[in-house]
Amino acid sequence: MTAKEHMNEFSYDSLKLDCEKETARLTAFISEAVGRRLRRQGAVVGISGGIDSSVTAALCVRALGAEKVIGLLMPERDSHPDTLKLSRLVGESLGIKTFYRDLTPILTGLGFYQDMTACIREVIPEFGEGWRWKISASEISEDRVFTFFWLVVQSPPGEIIKKRLLAEKLLHLIALSNFKQRTRKMLEYHYADRFNYAVAGTSNLPESDQGFFVKLGDGAGDFKPIAHLYKSQIYQLGQYLGLPEAITGRQPTADIHPLSQGQDEFFYGLPYEQMDACLYGEKNSLPPEAVARATGLSPERVSLIYKQLAHRRAVNEYLSLLPLYPEP
Repeated sequence: MTAKEHMNEFSYDSLKLDCEKETARLTAFISEAVGRRLRRQGAVVGISGGIDSSVTAALCVRALGAEKVIGLLMPERDSHPDTLKLSRLVGESLGIKTFYRDLTPILTGLGFYQDMTACIREVIPEFGEGWRWKISASEISEDRVFTFFWLVVQSPPGEIIKKRLLAEKLLHLIALSNFKQRTRKMLEYHYADRFNYAVAGTSNLPESDQGFFVKLGDGAGDFKPIAHLYKSQIYQLGQYLGLPEAITGRQPTADIHPLSQGQDEFFYGLPYEQMDACLYGEKNSLPPEAVARATGLSPERVSLIYKQLAHRRAVNEYLSLLPLYPEP
């Protein structure tokens, strides 16, 4: 193999971290960011029980000390039953102070649950009390760069009904769901103000790059220590940092809708390992054939994924933009 051919190859070793070195670098960054640049006395982390927020909290503990980190546990009535249990496990394993805030009364006061039910019934009139629902994305397998979305509901006896969402209803449901993330961030900044702490952002590289976050919601933060890391790299850090196996061995979930779903089903259309590989290949201009050999995907599908990644990045650029001001 020539040097040029070698440069155009991909293996999962390309995503392997030197966890000791990266941990030292990130703890130094957090210490500098919180103490010197932001002039705050500690960090607030919204803990979901997922790998991203858990690693963020663990890094903050390494950088600032457990006594200078606050974890917020913020489930609501539609959260997965494991969410609160795993969030508490993270807080206990790190030895940090945690605060529990149930979002259900806040969301009820905003009319969230009533409006959500009414919106779903406009698409699936049968939807009623005790039913569960989710939004599901189409697979990346057709010759197109945009994604179709489906509303999937399950009746109490277990019957599944699935209907494609038109843009108007999709936007309405997403706008309602975004209440959850923005309410959580509001509480994070409340506790940050109360203790003179900084808010830690927990977005990773695929989320930041592709727009899988809520503007002024989970995408917000005063510092973002893992925003440059692929999902698989965050799992590596989680194991190195000694997080519980219940966290490091858990597949990523969206935990946005009552009916269980993974992030691949809701947004990415691929398991996170394959998405990491495709995003790495697309960002580093690797030929689709190179990523295909490592992932087991066809070169044609990898090429389509590259197109969709570029399309999403362009469409979701608005989410990352700072406020626009007129010229002086």
